[in-house]
Parts: sequence; structure tokens; C-alpha cells
Amino acid sequence: MDARFAEIVEVLTRYFDGLYHSDAGKLAGVFHPQAIYACASNGSLIHLTMDAYLPMVAKRPSPASRGEARQDRILSIEFAGPVTALARVACAIGPKSFTDLLSVVRLDGRWQIIAKVFHVDLAASSP
Repeated sequence: MDARFAEIVEVLTRYFDGLYHSDAGKLAGVFHPQAIYACASNGSLIHLTMDAYLPMVAKRPSPASRGEARQDRILSIEFAGPVTALARVACAIGPKSFTDLLSVVRLDGRWQIIAKVFHVDLAASSP
């Protein structure tokens, strides 16, 4: 296996761990400090910096604390060059299902998420 692929899988594993446990510190370790968070699923743009996003994560109850089954998976990893990749991943938190497009760059000797652009769907409620 390409070492770069394995390194990105490890970053994505920590990303999923951070989301599942609402661990902003763990997420700070996988995102570049200047990374962006963006979504337009509801028809308007949500655009955050890490300074805004990470405190939101820290304040929300974690899926782990609510006893939710962990639902995350890597759908694909594509390399655009030796230090640039795109990971497509899926996960769920509560009734929300996410498809994340994570732009990943290798800087300062490690892979880091530089942009999280995602789509979210709400699960249909039971009648």
C-alpha cells in the first residue's frame, strides 16, 4: 500500500474519532489551523474558520455519549499530486447523514485537512 494512502487513512480515522466523541482537540490535530468548513445544503452558505467550528464541536453532546452506533466510512481517496489529495467520506450524527469532501494537503511533514465541504441530509422521521 502507498504510504501516503495509509497516512491519510490514519488522519481520517482520527477525524472520525473526533466527530464521534465531539473531541475538538483531536479535530484540531487533523485540520490545518487555516482550514475552512463549508456547506450549502439548505440553500445558503455556511462558511466557518476553525476558530468558529471547533468550539461548536466541543459544546455539542457527542454521538458516543448518546449511545449512537458509530457510522463512518471512507468512500474514496484520490491524489492530485504528491502533497494534495481529496477524501470523500460519509458519517452520521443523530438524524443527520453527511457526505464530506475533505481536501487534504501535506504540510510541515504531515497530512492535514485544509477544507471540509459537505452535504447533509436529515433522516426521514418515523410516522
